[in-house]
Amino acid sequence: MNPILESWYANAQNWIDTVSNSEIESRNLATNQAIIDAVLIHEPKSVLDMGCGEGWLCRELSQKGILSVGTDAVPQLIAYAKEKGNESYYTADYQALKNGFLLSEAPFDIISINFALLDHHDTEAAIAALGQYLAPNGKVLIQTLHPFAGIEDGYVSGWRTGSWNGLKREFIKPYAWYFRTLSDWTALFHQNGLHITQIKEPLHPQTQKPLSILFELERD
Repeated sequence: MNPILESWYANAQNWIDTVSNSEIESRNLATNQAIIDAVLIHEPKSVLDMGCGEGWLCRELSQKGILSVGTDAVPQLIAYAKEKGNESYYTADYQALKNGFLLSEAPFDIISINFALLDHHDTEAAIAALGQYLAPNGKVLIQTLHPFAGIEDGYVSGWRTGSWNGLKREFIKPYAWYFRTLSDWTALFHQNGLHITQIKEPLHPQTQKPLSILFELERD
């Protein structure tokens, strides 16, 4: 198991409590609503949330009448999601999805990946998996850390130190995360038959600094 997944296993309850109590400022200020709005504007009938965590986005979309399905690699997060909602949830990591994990609800009008691309090779597996589950005219929505977030260490793709920083609870097993430049994100999408149709950059309302980057993608 890679260090990122080990950390999520160890901190699953902390994460559930953090999200349940709305303790992440950037999510409250802009990024939660950004991904919700990005989905709803397309009026989808079905959505797959890859890396769904404790399932907050699936529950939100399900309340709006959208068939919502979530996948995550951490069993404790999936168990909580099943307990809290009636949506369909599957324990599956990105490698399993790339290898054809069965999702009976597929294909989906939209696939979302919301702050769930932190590793190097697992991110590549996630992007490679998308085509198996996306409807022919479907959209992919990826919200992730803005390239601005890693620029202090030089604007080149690579590993960055630090995780769980700024959160209230006693998270353990910090991990490094893999930073990608905008050009490297674009290349990764292109290699997997996807192209960017729109980029949004949710801003902090006071500082006007970007809180995330949100890619909208379609098949080539």
